[in-house]
Amino acid sequence: MTSGSTADARLRHGRASLAGSFFAQGTAFALLVTRIPAIQDQYGISDGLLPAFLAAVPVLAGVGSVTTEQLVKRVPPSVVLRWVQPVVMLALLGVAAGDRMWEVGLSLGVFGLAVGGLDASMNMLGISLQRAYGRSIILGFHATWSLGGICGASLAWVGAHWDLSLLVSYLPVVIVLLPLCLVGSRWYVDGEAAEADPATPDSAQPLVFRLLLPLCLVMAFAYIGDSTVSNWSAKYLQDVLGSSEQLSTVPYNVYMVTTLLGRAAGDYGVRRFGAVAVVRLGTVVAGAGFAVVAAAPGPWVGMLGFTLLGFGLCVIVPQTFAAAGRLFPHASDAAVARLNIFNYVGFLVGSPLVGGLGDAWSYRGAMLVPMVLVLLTLVYARSFGAEGARYGGGHERPRTVDVG
Repeated sequence: MTSGSTADARLRHGRASLAGSFFAQGTAFALLVTRIPAIQDQYGISDGLLPAFLAAVPVLAGVGSVTTEQLVKRVPPSVVLRWVQPVVMLALLGVAAGDRMWEVGLSLGVFGLAVGGLDASMNMLGISLQRAYGRSIILGFHATWSLGGICGASLAWVGAHWDLSLLVSYLPVVIVLLPLCLVGSRWYVDGEAAEADPATPDSAQPLVFRLLLPLCLVMAFAYIGDSTVSNWSAKYLQDVLGSSEQLSTVPYNVYMVTTLLGRAAGDYGVRRFGAVAVVRLGTVVAGAGFAVVAAAPGPWVGMLGFTLLGFGLCVIVPQTFAAAGRLFPHASDAAVARLNIFNYVGFLVGSPLVGGLGDAWSYRGAMLVPMVLVLLTLVYARSFGAEGARYGGGHERPRTVDVG
């Protein structure tokens, strides 16, 4: 076997194993967030105390992401991912197995810290693999996360429908996914140092947060939009647009499916037209989605708006990670870790922002605020421009290996 074919196989195995990790994380996260009412009932958490528990998870995830930035200075991201993913799954079981308030608090705290490290290290490896491939593949990883989310939400529905305990719902999933992730971690591929690009003077410099800030804002805006859909779509359809309770559960499922479809096709779009064009199109489609939701005369038009949101928002987050990696190729791990914090900032801000405006003003008007924030991505679209020069617009970078 030649060294070239060995390198090809190594990258293919690394790509497949990392996709499995994204899938497992999407499944675990969906199982947690879609069973929050059951968690609340199991532990007797009051409505007043629940927001504190929910807010603690993304706050601690931000801490976990910052910690990962320091860890990867000493060990490769693959090592971090190999060990934090089992911790996330065991913490999920801890949430399901307890019955005292301190137990759920501890389990959610561990889950939050570990998930921050997991999100950061997964995307670090994804960016380094994309660099090795010499073309856009990052959206495919996020597509598998979306697929995992759909599977997790479906399993959660089965658990709720059959009135299964949390432990009975979670345990089989962990028993299957945890060993698969541990075995798959043998093939994770850590990236090598990038070569400096003479056309981009900043590419050889260490991370400068001022230069990363536009991408951080884009990340926060995208997750404000995402959390608006996940937290308010059902209530909006039922309370504002007059849908039935059963129909009100559909928009988020449609959103997840369109997110999966958009990401599955997104890498081809980036290779063909460049990241700037794809991000701009996604931003406009997402803005149109919020406008349709805000103006919808009834639930079916509202459903169309949430469908557009799925197709629009799905490309922004993966391409933001990719842009950060290109902006600081010699410090891409640190850039990804810091950028990842704004994932949780957007998640924290989005739900209370829309809820507060909805109560004080109107929920239709509240939908216009994430619309404006998401549309601000157009201001920063040029931050994604390196993709067009390197991988997109029909001009792929010369590759040293030929991988599938």
